[in-house]
Amino acid sequence: MDVMQAVTVPVLLLLAISPFAATVTTACAPERSYRTTIFTPAQPATIGLAISPPLPSPTGHALGSLVTVVTASIGALVALLYCARGPSGLQTRLSSIIGAVSGLAPVAASRCSSSAVGCAGTHTATAVVLLSVRQLLPLILGIAAMLPVIDAGYHEKRLLHHLLDNYNVLERPVVNESDPLQLSFGLTLMQIIDVDEKNQLLITNIWLKLEWNDMNVRWNSSEYGGVRDLRIPPHRLWKPDVLMYNSADEGFDGTYPTNVVVRNNGSCLYVPPGIFKSTCKIDITWFPFDDQRCEMKFGSWTYDGFQLDLQLQDESGGDISSFITNGEWELLGVPGKRNEIYYNCCPEPYIDITFAILIRRKTLYYFFNLIVPCVLIASMALLGFTLPPDSGEKLSLGVTILLSLTVFLNMVAETMPATSDAVPLLGTYFNCIMFMVASSVVSTILILNYHHRNSDTHEMSEWIRVVFLIWLPFILRMSRPGEPYPHPCRPTVDEKNKQLQEVEMRERSSKSLLANVLDIDDDFRCNHRCNTLPHNPTYYRTVYRQGEDGSVGPIGATDTIGRSAGLGTISAGGGRLHETVSSHTCLSSSAEYELALILKELRYITDQLRKEDETGEVTREWKFAAMVVDRLCLIIFTLFTIIATLAVLFSAPHFIVS
Repeated sequence: MDVMQAVTVPVLLLLAISPFAATVTTACAPERSYRTTIFTPAQPATIGLAISPPLPSPTGHALGSLVTVVTASIGALVALLYCARGPSGLQTRLSSIIGAVSGLAPVAASRCSSSAVGCAGTHTATAVVLLSVRQLLPLILGIAAMLPVIDAGYHEKRLLHHLLDNYNVLERPVVNESDPLQLSFGLTLMQIIDVDEKNQLLITNIWLKLEWNDMNVRWNSSEYGGVRDLRIPPHRLWKPDVLMYNSADEGFDGTYPTNVVVRNNGSCLYVPPGIFKSTCKIDITWFPFDDQRCEMKFGSWTYDGFQLDLQLQDESGGDISSFITNGEWELLGVPGKRNEIYYNCCPEPYIDITFAILIRRKTLYYFFNLIVPCVLIASMALLGFTLPPDSGEKLSLGVTILLSLTVFLNMVAETMPATSDAVPLLGTYFNCIMFMVASSVVSTILILNYHHRNSDTHEMSEWIRVVFLIWLPFILRMSRPGEPYPHPCRPTVDEKNKQLQEVEMRERSSKSLLANVLDIDDDFRCNHRCNTLPHNPTYYRTVYRQGEDGSVGPIGATDTIGRSAGLGTISAGGGRLHETVSSHTCLSSSAEYELALILKELRYITDQLRKEDETGEVTREWKFAAMVVDRLCLIIFTLFTIIATLAVLFSAPHFIVS
């Protein structure tokens, strides 16, 4: 609309100049004669005047009529268009003027036309002016309608001129220059937008509230039509330069300059809203169970305490009645405090007002999205100790859980504050769980190592036997199947029987299998069949022995003794018995000789079986030790996880805030 006004107004003024100039020129030529033509009512109600000399009468008449008609028509059209915007006082007055002139113009025209000589002197000038005004009034009305409509009343306009014409925005508005200006300061916290732990920033939406008294803007409301208050832009008045000292905004001052409400007693109310970005020292020691205290320090940037006295508007602090709740933080309060500080450089005090925004983090999100999944992953690591080592998946399960926990902690690290000032409580808990899972993998490797040991590769030391086979099973109440719980202080009856059996086994190790079975001596044949054999239990041990290739034969035999598959039948293959054996008459029979060889073979078999039993016993001891370590790790890591979780939860200032 402003562009249209700027273009239309000059055009209409140019159109209006021509008929007005022609009319005035005609009125100022007394030596010339005039002729008046009145148009029909269907045309615009205007009277055109034409100059007889020097133009010919028909040409002047036609030109004047054309200019008059065009000008009046454009003015009336513009007036009709812009009058549709709504009535105003000026438009109403102009309409009445048009009606008055419309009534006067025909009278003047009739007087002019009734004169025999023609219009001359005063009557001629009056008629011409009235006719010219009448034809220009629609145009003036259209131009006036295009101008901005001023809603302010007459008294308010006069009051603004009275107050601001001679007002100096640099003047501190006090009666006495030595007196400080009292400034009441407060704020309304609307919303906590963000708390940036990494950059140590607090972003809030706050409305400031400043009140002071300006002696230069006082007036008597009865003298100005009862006007009691005004709304004035802040750049037209003196305004205190109060800023937030710990601002981190790019423009430093994030307020929007709203109007100042000025009352007739001189009191000024300035409420600028703004998005404030302030620095805040954030302590993440108890994250995510932490409370934060962010201070906002306001004060005058140039005035000291002797020039501007800041007063806290409300002793309780900031107004939080309109606060919009935040999904992550709970507002505890906004206390305020007035500080008067003296610096060493200056004798005057500097006053500031500090508001502390107390907030508490809501932990419900972190509890169900960080702590609970971490505990579940740790529980899966504990279940790995219940898996049998022979399954082959014990170690792979532990490594898989460790990798899954590592991936989860990488996701958690994005939510935790990236700062090295302190270690968050949640980070400490996650590190403990990570250490526990890694230790479980190491323990699983140790358990598998113990489980797959045998007598061929490892020999169980005495301290391992005492610790893992006696003490720990006794503490953990573990025993082998079919055996009672071991006791470290006294040997059991079975251990005594086992010791006696070992002694008896060592006694019978010198006997052959048949002698052990029959519980007789090795010289039973000599005792019963002949009296010529030497009565020596070691006789057959010295006569017969095992060869390097595993065969049994007489001492000094040079030929290899062949053995058949089933019963172990032995032949001497062209060799000759030892002369010591052949000299005895009790061995003259080949049956006795074969019996002796069979007895030696059976003894070899019993030795192998005994060794296998001893090897199996050692292997079973290692497996039982692995089982004891597995049970011990299960109990230790379970207690560690429970204690760490409870310690984290109960050491926090608060548990769950929803």
